[in-house]
Amino acid sequence: MNHDVYHLHKGTRPLLISFPHVGTQIPPQQRARYTERALLVEDTDWFLDRLFAFAEPLGASLLVPHHSRYLIDLNRPSDNQPMYPGQNNTELCPTRHFSGQPLYREGQAPDEAEVKRRVFAYWQPYHDALQAELARLKARHGHAVLFDAHSIKSELPWLFEGTLAHMNIGTAGGASCAPALRERVQAVFAAQADYTQVLDGRFKGGHITRTYGQPATGVHAVQLEMCWRAYMLETPPYAWHEERAAAVRPLLQALVQAMLEWRPAA
Repeated sequence: MNHDVYHLHKGTRPLLISFPHVGTQIPPQQRARYTERALLVEDTDWFLDRLFAFAEPLGASLLVPHHSRYLIDLNRPSDNQPMYPGQNNTELCPTRHFSGQPLYREGQAPDEAEVKRRVFAYWQPYHDALQAELARLKARHGHAVLFDAHSIKSELPWLFEGTLAHMNIGTAGGASCAPALRERVQAVFAAQADYTQVLDGRFKGGHITRTYGQPATGVHAVQLEMCWRAYMLETPPYAWHEERAAAVRPLLQALVQAMLEWRPAA
């Protein structure tokens, strides 16, 4: 299903994979607002839809936006409340790179009216599609699992200290999914030693995981923030790395398979 804002592949099994930050488009009428650097959209969750392409033939649904997080961040609440109070955060319509430098030319950052317009034009359609697909899967299977897929540079001092683990699993401290699913996901990563892992550390799950993960209603959500170094180059031009991608893909396949096969206790 193609839409101006997203592409949705409707699968046959109770898993929806959301990729809220893979988009790279900035509309032509907006481009003059941004710095030259910003137009390179460096903080994209690069290539994740390509990396997880194997999930489509397995029966998963996939929701892929077209536009850059620099236009609007689909994983932030529409009221712009900070996800991680007390730490540096990027906004609903971000004004800074992950390094802290400004995205917009002087005086060109969006005002309140422009932010509301972007919510209506880009944020709301994505979330409407996400909600509708979860409802469809739940009606068909009795439950739905939402996997919110993200990636990030390993070191970003403006956002966090030190170097992130390869795999950062978020379940809102266990609130966004059933304990059995949380344990199953953690077990997938614990069964290997090639990639470091953290459960509910710096990245506990953003707005999508926290909002739609409601296990009492039959919808279970898990976020993965994976470091770029697991599958690509972390320096410009941020290129796909075939050998790294091939090496990590079996682990990601095991993760997706675990979520596809999991069922809530009767």
